[in-house]
Amino acid sequence: MNFDPRQVFLKVKDFTVSNETFDLVKNENYDILKTLPQPSLENLPSYYQSADYISHTDSKRSLFEKLYHLVKLKNLSDKVRLITKLQRGVGHVLDLGAGTGDFLKTAASVKWEITGVEPIEAARNLAAQKNITLLSDTKNLESAQFDIITMWHVLEHVPNPVEQITELKRLLKPGGFIVVAVPNFKSFDADYYQNFWAAYDVPRHLWHFSKNAIEKLFGDQQLILQEVKPMYFDAFYVSLLSEKYKTGKMNFIKGFWIGLKSNIKGMVSNEYSSQIYIIKK
Repeated sequence: MNFDPRQVFLKVKDFTVSNETFDLVKNENYDILKTLPQPSLENLPSYYQSADYISHTDSKRSLFEKLYHLVKLKNLSDKVRLITKLQRGVGHVLDLGAGTGDFLKTAASVKWEITGVEPIEAARNLAAQKNITLLSDTKNLESAQFDIITMWHVLEHVPNPVEQITELKRLLKPGGFIVVAVPNFKSFDADYYQNFWAAYDVPRHLWHFSKNAIEKLFGDQQLILQEVKPMYFDAFYVSLLSEKYKTGKMNFIKGFWIGLKSNIKGMVSNEYSSQIYIIKK
């Protein structure tokens, strides 16, 4: 994929860690945005070193964090129910970017065989406290051993999505499913908040996907997009956080309203704040 760094789609600030500003440039053919400049592999972990990076912490310091973890419990059950329906029972699931291990713990509780990968050591340590052992990478995993591979808000973080998708294909059994959840920069809340949209989350999010981008990237590897599902809660979560970035305070009423409006508009446009893509080998 070619990107012209002079063709800037949007300039976005890192509100979580560094306060640095990054450019989002677009590849029109793939309908995908790339964060520039991209941190080096050596420097990238420093952008995750924040207690406010909620997916890598079990912290419940504020009402917002408490609400996040409360809704997270339902989302975990819904995710496990989804993969069980796809598999028509239980099997072997690989979760990439497993965070603190909660999805795998929930899957194991209903008899899924689990394997997880998480590159951030602090998150792996939290998972270990829950008796979930996570790998740091996939290089020693055997080919074609997983029925389902999940990436819950992970693909946007990987340095090279084409190489990652090639690795997913290697690890997946024939007839297996890849389940990918990513933010959608074509949603109403993304358009409303523009450079304050929390789901851009630069530079931790190196890529920003549309439905077209997912379909083309996986299609290039002969992996077929079968279904797209909305993630309704994400619209509220992202809008609340975007309000904080935009106004300096957590405006629950305004954030809830924009999240609700985004979901309603998504029912017509099929462009939700975050979407789950179900892809078959």
